[in-house]
Amino acid sequence: MTGRPEKHSLTLRGHRTSVSLEAPFWQAFRAIAAERGLSVNEMASEIDEGRTGDEGLATAIRLYCLDYYRSRASAPARSP
Repeated sequence: MTGRPEKHSLTLRGHRTSVSLEAPFWQAFRAIAAERGLSVNEMASEIDEGRTGDEGLATAIRLYCLDYYRSRASAPARSP
């Protein structure tokens, strides 16, 4: 297993909050943000604004990472 979730502080639109994610999700989240040219806080704010229903922010981030990598896996391969 990946171990216990790690808690990190984020700032969303000027408000501090904390999110607990497992280390692989933090790594994926940071990598995606860097690839998109965003800070972790900026991307977390985007995800937060797009939430619908009762899902928590940690769940929304996990689902975002999953969807991101699923879409890349199903995209046609680029030619060199």
